[in-house]
Amino acid sequence: MNTARQLRDKLDHARQLLDAGEPTLTDLAATVGLSASHLQRQFGARFGLSPAEYLAQRKLGTLKVALREGNDVSAALYDAGYGSPSRVYEGGAAKLGMTPARYRAGGAGEQIRWSIAATALGQALVATTERGVCMIELGEDADALEARLHEEFPQAQLERVDAGRDEFLAPRLHSVADALAGKQAQVPVDLIGTAFQKKVWDALMKIPRGETRSYAEVALAIGQPRATRAVASACAGNHLAIVVPCHRVIRGDGSLGGYRWGLPMKQKVLAREKAA
Repeated sequence: MNTARQLRDKLDHARQLLDAGEPTLTDLAATVGLSASHLQRQFGARFGLSPAEYLAQRKLGTLKVALREGNDVSAALYDAGYGSPSRVYEGGAAKLGMTPARYRAGGAGEQIRWSIAATALGQALVATTERGVCMIELGEDADALEARLHEEFPQAQLERVDAGRDEFLAPRLHSVADALAGKQAQVPVDLIGTAFQKKVWDALMKIPRGETRSYAEVALAIGQPRATRAVASACAGNHLAIVVPCHRVIRGDGSLGGYRWGLPMKQKVLAREKAA
């Protein structure tokens, strides 16, 4: 068996151990027969996450499934491997973005105000929590837009505000409309995702208007040069059209790649930004 294959097998074994329990980096390295530093570096290169980040996201995924199934919050926390509720949203490798009780079953207890407005890019559903805008969905079918919101937060307290006419939603809707029109706008956002997704989304928001980056360049910018596929996945998981500018990420050969809201929309926005 060649050396490269042996290394892959050891890394796959390490991932299996992380899926089955919570070994420390030292124990994990000793079990698979690598030094801790070598395992840390090679695991990140292969899977786009450090062992600690992989474990944290696995635990977070387990928690999300349990909460969405309606399980008791405390039981779900401890079953997922969290020692206390605060561990979910302390500084760490993965966070919910809202408390477990509010995320439970799709945002139960979370108050989300939303509206659908005509914008420069067509109809847009804009939804916001008390912390900031959590969803900007584009599309021509208002019912489909609303269905996407319900899919993401099926048990949140969703309040539709016609034409965004209230003191809370109106200024946020106005800022989003400006952003969709290609104007400079300050849009407060509530990014709900894993630590890796947020890291990618933060990197996207640093790409200057009129410029693009390849998926590989974004991976390099966040310090995980081999996480190209994970970066593409994070872009696909973005729910904040234009404001989190995943449209500015293209393939290494210069082709557009994919886009949640369709390639014609991506091409249109990129052309507009380049011209500006």
